[in-house]
Amino acid sequence: MAEAERIIGTPDSPETGDAGPEQSDRRAKDTADAERPRGRRRIAVLFGVAAFAYVLDLVSKMWVVAELEHHPPIEIIGDWLKFEAIRNAGAAFGFGEAFTVIFTVIAAAVIVVIARLARKLYSLPWAIALGLLLGGALGNLTDRIFRSPGVFEGAVVDFIAPKHFAVFNLADSAIVCGGILIVLLSFRGLDPDGTVHKD
Repeated sequence: MAEAERIIGTPDSPETGDAGPEQSDRRAKDTADAERPRGRRRIAVLFGVAAFAYVLDLVSKMWVVAELEHHPPIEIIGDWLKFEAIRNAGAAFGFGEAFTVIFTVIAAAVIVVIARLARKLYSLPWAIALGLLLGGALGNLTDRIFRSPGVFEGAVVDFIAPKHFAVFNLADSAIVCGGILIVLLSFRGLDPDGTVHKD
């Protein structure tokens, strides 16, 4: 009886020849199902970080406009760090004030690229980095669209003023931190899809 079962094979037997392709398909499906939730979690982290950075930047700018604009600077650490309301028509840290519309288009393009890249995102560090970039870009883009002097030409609200350095805001900080993290991840060979390569 045991010999007959060995020759004929049972449906659950791993030695059955016909079960090989089915088991391979099942394994591939299980792997895809396992990766799908992992990818969704990374996307959730990306948009969660972006939302946090965006809201923090928005609230800080609302406070600056309401309480600090047209008032003397607030000294945080003597002359080394002050909160001073500045309207900036240029890029981050006040550069390129003659190209406001161009910077607006670039910020919008960055947001589109990050949104498209999110579909292939399986790396947590990349999700955090892109979330910081997205939140910062959205924060400054909101100023470009809704603040004076007009749509796509609005001046960004800056207020963090270190000594001997340009005045910036929390959106600028998020963009810089996200960019630094992306550079570090690239040096380590970690791709957004979670794979690691070595040159």
